[in-house]
Amino acid sequence: MLTRRSLVAASLFAAATPTFAQAPTANDPVTILTVIYTRAAKGKGDGGAAFVIENKAAKAKYLSKALVALWAKADAHTPKGDVGPIDFDPVTNSQEPDVKAFKVDAEKIEADKATLAVTITGHRNDRKPADRIVRYDFVRETGSWKIDDIKGSSDGEAWSIRKMLTDALKS
Repeated sequence: MLTRRSLVAASLFAAATPTFAQAPTANDPVTILTVIYTRAAKGKGDGGAAFVIENKAAKAKYLSKALVALWAKADAHTPKGDVGPIDFDPVTNSQEPDVKAFKVDAEKIEADKATLAVTITGHRNDRKPADRIVRYDFVRETGSWKIDDIKGSSDGEAWSIRKMLTDALKS
């Protein structure tokens, strides 16, 4: 039987507990990046996040249709035996991943696009501050959020996956 005390206790508990509507969904850009970087930081944090781009299925899971198509064109344009246009792990912005911790910041979230920044802290801390930040442009496709570009800098030089793939088609 529901007593006044249990009703009051349940009301207080409900008020103190976040509602499901407020909780991020598995398809929220912040949650997507948190899952990716949590996996990249496991163990010694040296496993990287190449799993995001390792094959067609992975690309389809994480990347927008337009970015997947551009990547496929750039790969097809690459001479047989050569390394593709993306020869590093863009998620960790490295050749040798080192992810100890990370912080995800939503810079701009709109109904159908978003920009987020991830600041990576490594075990070695041998990177310039600007090189520790990786930015993501997301787009909403058929109700799901997908990465439409990944941007960062290496030794202070800005890079963009989209630009690198486009440039690869020009050569």
